[in-house]
Amino acid sequence: MPADATEAGLSPAASRPGSPVPEVESALVERWRSEGGELVDLLSQVRERCGGVAAFRLGPDPTVLVTDPEAVQHVLAHHADRYVKRSHRARLLIGDGVLAATGSAWKQQRRLLQSQFTGTGMRRYELRITGAARTTAARWADHARTGQTLDVGREMHRFALDTIWRSLTGHPLDEGTEGELAAVAAVVAALPTLPADATDARSAVAADLARIDAVARHAIEAARGGAAGPDGPGLLHVLLDAATERPAYTDRLIRDELVTLLVAGHETTATTLTWLYLLLDRYPGARAEALAAGGGDPAERRRAIQALVNEALRLYPSAWILPRHATEDDTLGGYTVAAGTDILVCPYLTHRDRELWPDPERFDPRRFTTPDGRTTHPGAYLPFGIGPRACLGLQFALREATILLEHLLPAYTLSFRSAPKTASFGITVRPGGPTPATLEPAHSGAIA
Repeated sequence: MPADATEAGLSPAASRPGSPVPEVESALVERWRSEGGELVDLLSQVRERCGGVAAFRLGPDPTVLVTDPEAVQHVLAHHADRYVKRSHRARLLIGDGVLAATGSAWKQQRRLLQSQFTGTGMRRYELRITGAARTTAARWADHARTGQTLDVGREMHRFALDTIWRSLTGHPLDEGTEGELAAVAAVVAALPTLPADATDARSAVAADLARIDAVARHAIEAARGGAAGPDGPGLLHVLLDAATERPAYTDRLIRDELVTLLVAGHETTATTLTWLYLLLDRYPGARAEALAAGGGDPAERRRAIQALVNEALRLYPSAWILPRHATEDDTLGGYTVAAGTDILVCPYLTHRDRELWPDPERFDPRRFTTPDGRTTHPGAYLPFGIGPRACLGLQFALREATILLEHLLPAYTLSFRSAPKTASFGITVRPGGPTPATLEPAHSGAIA
């Protein structure tokens, strides 16, 4: 039981199995409201006051925050049927795509896509990822030669969008399509501030949605006409093939899956890579250590680079918060949770739990390379979620980030002109401002 539980108005009996979830006092929530803080600020205070399974009220009914790793496992992995997704914040953008789908529809959609992101499916996309990485490396060579400032966040978005577009269509991303797909980022950025009413929300971003629909429609028509790219057919062709046997795969659902893959396939990777470069600016020794790993052995270097990515994901997980809804009464962490309760699993706070991660605010990739460097509890590290609804593209995203870094880290060092001092908590945790930087050649064995 947390030391300050009594201060929160809880009795020692609150720790007995079957007792109510510890709940913070309303004054804390009201103070947070008056200060206009981020939701994560409130959640952090709730956890500090009441522990890894705790409740707070934004309305008449309590919401339960879950950060304890065993409770995380219980909700997301062991009893996912009791704790379900009701809707997705991005539904007006992704429609009935796999991220927002539920029930039997979700199972069918996930089963179709699952094979594309494991084993043979992943090997199919290696060339496309490498092609996008080489395009980025060539662009960075121009920047380094001219001394021109670049925005690291924008560069990472360009790379990730190029990668997923090649994987979807088989074609490199052209400038015209890139310009139109800026509407995806615009809608994603607008989601946290859109009106609660679905009609009003859609109206507020109608022009951007129309641009996205036009790009999707053109891509579907081109793929249906046999327009496979230079690397062969892509994920879009898999969806079109499914439509010949499965009536559920209408043009609308194919559009929704296409946009879902665009959003999930570039936003999270781009954000992770941006944070990683900001972290390497603060901890330059981590870059040198990764490049020197194994005395230059490519396999050891790759593992060390993957550790950079893993540690960036610990600090800034792709899914920083995972909402669920209890469909039946349950006991969670020894406490009673009633059917109908809203649950917030928060990987961001679990990853910064000092009892699980010593010195949790420090960027230390050795947590993922040294024996006993990280906690082995399966609920303690979940940047892409865990359980049946864990991110489909986990391996794709890690491979994508590693390939790009294998091209760029040995070749260039970055010098940031300025760095955001805050983070923005929306669908992902994004740097709270632009990330301008200049490049300098490193002359240490870049990949050609």
